[in-house]
Amino acid sequence: MNLLKLMQSLDLSKIDQEEFLKPALRRQLFKKAGDFSLKAALTSAPIATMAFPKIVKAQSSIVVETLNFALTLEYLEDEFYKMGLAASNLIPVEDRTIFMQIGKHETAHVNFLKTALGESAVAMPTFDFTAGGAFADAFSNYATFLALSQSFEDTGVRAYKGQAGNLLNDNDTLTAALQIHSVEARHASEVRRLRGKASNMAIKGWITNDESNGAPAAIYEGEDNTTHAGADISTLSTLSDISMAGKTESFDEPLTKEQVLAIVDPFIA
Repeated sequence: MNLLKLMQSLDLSKIDQEEFLKPALRRQLFKKAGDFSLKAALTSAPIATMAFPKIVKAQSSIVVETLNFALTLEYLEDEFYKMGLAASNLIPVEDRTIFMQIGKHETAHVNFLKTALGESAVAMPTFDFTAGGAFADAFSNYATFLALSQSFEDTGVRAYKGQAGNLLNDNDTLTAALQIHSVEARHASEVRRLRGKASNMAIKGWITNDESNGAPAAIYEGEDNTTHAGADISTLSTLSDISMAGKTESFDEPLTKEQVLAIVDPFIA
């Protein structure tokens, strides 16, 4: 089943009616957590997973659909890093700790979204990280692994941004999604840095124009946009001392669900 069919097959009418904790109780819990160590414990992945309510009274099916869309992307990243870390002699020793930590983050994201969705959570699909042979050496060539890692992380950042509008009527869920989004952006920046170092390519921690640096070009379509909130920053005289490349670097662009599905679908077996 491809990803588009997977998303279309979701039964959005089945929404669990159990709720873990009320927002007010969560606020009181953190207010009482006076010392740093306790706050750190409360924000660890297992506790954070329990501390957010299930999406049990979603104001519309679009909330459940959006979170399942995010969950599928998190499944992909989580499984990718698990397989990469399990592969022999793939990740250099000096980079392994970084990918172990990124992998832990992705697992925490999966666990949180599954807990939040409860019985409405979509099952993990089967992934083919070679994309039908296009990346046959995904887990034997570090350069290919890095290229895919950059691709998945950059796609995830733009995907979360593209879906944020669907959560505007659910503050708790929007807050949680934005917290995940910012972590994914940190992953993307770090992976881009690692890839630049390993390949000697001039890859920055952020995206310049719509440069893909050898990753699938579709991931970066529209990143050279310079019009934001109706203002074209390429024509603003006050920004004349900033290069066009610098102007495009200043803003990240969202991806629509359809764009994300087209990018990710080849990796669904």
